Amino acid sequence: MYKVVSTEVIAPSVHRLVVEAPRVAAARRPGQFVIVRSSADAERIPLTIADADADAGTITLIVQAIGRGTREIAEVPSGGALRDVAGPLGEPTEIRRVGRVVCVGGGVGTAVLFPLAKALAEAGNEVTTIIGGRSEPFVILRRELAAFSKAVLTATEDGSLGVKGFVTAVLAEILADPARVPAAVYAVGPLPMMAAVAEQTRPMGIRTIVSLNPIMIDGTGMCGGCRVTVGGQTKFACVDGPEFDGHQVDFRELANRQGTYAEHECRLSNARGENRS
Repeated sequence: MYKVVSTEVIAPSVHRLVVEAPRVAAARRPGQFVIVRSSADAERIPLTIADADADAGTITLIVQAIGRGTREIAEVPSGGALRDVAGPLGEPTEIRRVGRVVCVGGGVGTAVLFPLAKALAEAGNEVTTIIGGRSEPFVILRRELAAFSKAVLTATEDGSLGVKGFVTAVLAEILADPARVPAAVYAVGPLPMMAAVAEQTRPMGIRTIVSLNPIMIDGTGMCGGCRVTVGGQTKFACVDGPEFDGHQVDFRELANRQGTYAEHECRLSNARGENRS
């Protein structure tokens, strides 16, 4: 069992949990994730390790409670416990000093972006962070990101915070200014957003890394559920990723695969009387 040290709501349906997991905290590197179960018969949920404190033996998880499995994790109170926290899993981020980098996060993808941006800044890079959401309450981790970013720029669909529109509009302004063009871009968020970012940077040949979250079950590459096509080759996000060259990812195929169980999930949700909107 893994004790939940603290839990808080940081955005609508988005919870931050600090969990005792000493071995994971000691071994974890930016970009890696864990698979969590709230109880013995619960669904296995992959969650990025948003932060870790090796001295305290804790890791930080940020979970969006949108289905039964994620809600069960989010509902564990402070002092309660999670049944399983398996990891760290996946390949860590390749962190190197390249100079100027831009980190782009959409919605809860910002939680995945956070450890990458932090590690890039600690490596001596100048980090500009762009984050967005539907409206101001859905834009997370602004204060935390500002601690090491040269600038934190925001975009919301309704214009309640920052630029009205999408994070890609803010990125476009940076790419149009020769004095601000980065050596690398990291993007994490909804598939359409990551695909759009990759297309923005492709003509300029800017190294673009995306973090994928396909359907995943065991986290060891055995089930094959998280397979993606990258550069014409089959990869498994859980063991070969979750980060890949955005210019090489077949986003159309991935989007189709992500919708495989949409109808089933909808029927199951209706049967349970759940509202997933």
